[in-house]
Amino acid sequence: MTTHLSTGPFEYFTAPASHPSPDKSHPKEQRKNTTTPSREVDEFLAGLSESDRTALEELRRAIRAVTPEATEKIGYGTPAFYYKGRPLVSYGAGKSHCAFYVQSPAVMEANRAELEGFDTAKGTIRFRPDRPLPAELVEKLVRARMEETDAAG
Repeated sequence: MTTHLSTGPFEYFTAPASHPSPDKSHPKEQRKNTTTPSREVDEFLAGLSESDRTALEELRRAIRAVTPEATEKIGYGTPAFYYKGRPLVSYGAGKSHCAFYVQSPAVMEANRAELEGFDTAKGTIRFRPDRPLPAELVEKLVRARMEETDAAG
C-alpha cells in the first residue's frame, strides 16, 4: 500500500515498506563517498513516477558527490541531507514539478545569475523532470550551503 503525504501545496507519495532497497553490491550502486543511503529515502523515491524518480535520483547523486560526511533521512516529509547535525538541502516532487530546497535565501541571492531562467522562490528551485538541474549548479549550491553551515559554527 502506498502512503500519501500532503504537505501544503505539494503532495508526496512514499513506497510501501516492503519495497526492496537497491542492490549495493552492483557496481552502479557503489558510491565513492561515505554518505550512507537512507532506506526511507529509497522508499520515498520508489513511490514516485519514473520521470520524477529519475530526476530526483540524479539530483541525489549530485548532492552526495560533494557531501561525503552528510547524513540522509526524511525531514519534514521530504528527502533531506544533514550536515554537522543541521539541515543542509532537501528535495521533493510536486504534481507538475520537482524541487530542490536549498534552504537559504542568501545562497540563492549569491547565485542569482546562475539561477536565471529557473523557477525560484526564497530557498527553492523548481524544475521539470525532463529538464533536471545541471550537476555543476547543484554542487556549487551545496558547497555554498556547507560553507554557510561551517561559518555558523
